[in-house]
Amino acid sequence: MADLKEQTSHAVGADVTYEENAVGYREYVEGLDIEVSDREYRRVRWKIDLIVLPIFLITQALQFMDRTALNYANLFGYQAALGLKGSQFNYLTAILYAGYFIGQYPCGWLVGRFPAQRVMAITIFWWGVMVLLMTQARSYSGALFIGLFEAAVTPGLTLMTGFWYTRREIPLRQCIWYSSLGWGGIVGSYMAMGISTLPANFTPERWQLIFYILGSVTCLWSVLVYFVLPDAPSNARFFNERERLVAVKRVSGNETGIKNKEFKKKQAILAFYDPKTILLFISVFAAAIPSAVLTAFSTVIIRDMGFSNTMTTELKSVGDATQIISLLIAGLITFNVPNSRLLTSTAANLLCTVCAALMVYLPKQNTWGRLVSFWLCNAQSVGFTVSVVTISSNMAGYTHRSVASALIFTAFCWGNFAGPFVVKDSEAPTYNTATVGLLTGYAIKLGCQILLLAYMFFSNRRRDRNYGPANKAKSDEAGMQDKTEYENKDFRYVL
Repeated sequence: MADLKEQTSHAVGADVTYEENAVGYREYVEGLDIEVSDREYRRVRWKIDLIVLPIFLITQALQFMDRTALNYANLFGYQAALGLKGSQFNYLTAILYAGYFIGQYPCGWLVGRFPAQRVMAITIFWWGVMVLLMTQARSYSGALFIGLFEAAVTPGLTLMTGFWYTRREIPLRQCIWYSSLGWGGIVGSYMAMGISTLPANFTPERWQLIFYILGSVTCLWSVLVYFVLPDAPSNARFFNERERLVAVKRVSGNETGIKNKEFKKKQAILAFYDPKTILLFISVFAAAIPSAVLTAFSTVIIRDMGFSNTMTTELKSVGDATQIISLLIAGLITFNVPNSRLLTSTAANLLCTVCAALMVYLPKQNTWGRLVSFWLCNAQSVGFTVSVVTISSNMAGYTHRSVASALIFTAFCWGNFAGPFVVKDSEAPTYNTATVGLLTGYAIKLGCQILLLAYMFFSNRRRDRNYGPANKAKSDEAGMQDKTEYENKDFRYVL
């Protein structure tokens, strides 16, 4: 270890600029020789869980609620107020993801180049302002700008999860904060249910009230994110100096580094032809089509099964609870069972495929059978979460990882843009095109996940055969030096 520290210090001394660009590298070198007990590791992780994780969860919940505000507003005459007819509401829903697509590349660069929490706080504030302005908007521009400013959040939180947690801890923590989609859906459902009890002639209009509430809370939350959330363990104010060293030492074992401010063209190009990126791109695009249906049209689909507005919001919350439970179960399995991530994801994808098939083939008179199948489709979040965990756990080199993340969220945007157009009002209450879209998307996603599992499994076997057993210390050092998994022959994928 002393030899490794001497070599590391010499390499860094030859390039001071590198140390400035590699976030946490100084703390990594200082912490190479310190002895840390399991109890100290747990104490540091506990601090992160109490401070950082709740901020991630609430931020993601607000993003989901703001993004699905159109879903709730649609129950209270939003389409009529704007004079939308036919598929115009579908375009309004889709245009939000066009903004998301436009915004993610500049936002991704800003998150890498500047303190991530500051970038996110500023974008959170402006998306809250855009939600407030939706009360006055009479065109598609409001939704476009909401998507534009929301683009930093989920990709940013995905990358930041790898800054704070070890490879073993990442899936469970990612599942915990991503379960906020379910928590946000439940809060949103009961908010809409309360608003539904107000008289129809209430001022402001009931659909406007949704935007006023969510926009105001989002703007206030941005202030807390700006001043409380740190960029990385190396500059966390709630740690003392030793705890910063311990926190960096923990995540140096990920073999992927923390964050590097330098944009590396070679790594960016690699992201485009990395087989993992290609498989995840196809998988996420296919899955985003049914995701868009569940996100933007779940209330309409449930209502058209024959339920009242109030009952619809209550029934939707069951689907949200299903999402939370499936994510927490998946997170606990992947935390306690080694190399179970993609197998867990495959099982969840298989469940969604079967449920989508039931929605296609069950007779429309079987309302509760179709409704339960629709609820269980919310387990789709497990597959998406494992997909983004692959980015933070199995892609080394910060530019490589961030560009791959941008490409995968591009697929997410395009799929969500296309998704609303499979929902046709004329097909109510069965929505045959939408249910076939769910089945097709889940089946493609299932195939891609199986191929990804096979690719990483056989890559590990080939590396063991060609290079022998992995040297963990060298692999950690290569990760902190911002080398990709292809440059680091001691890197092994976590399955």
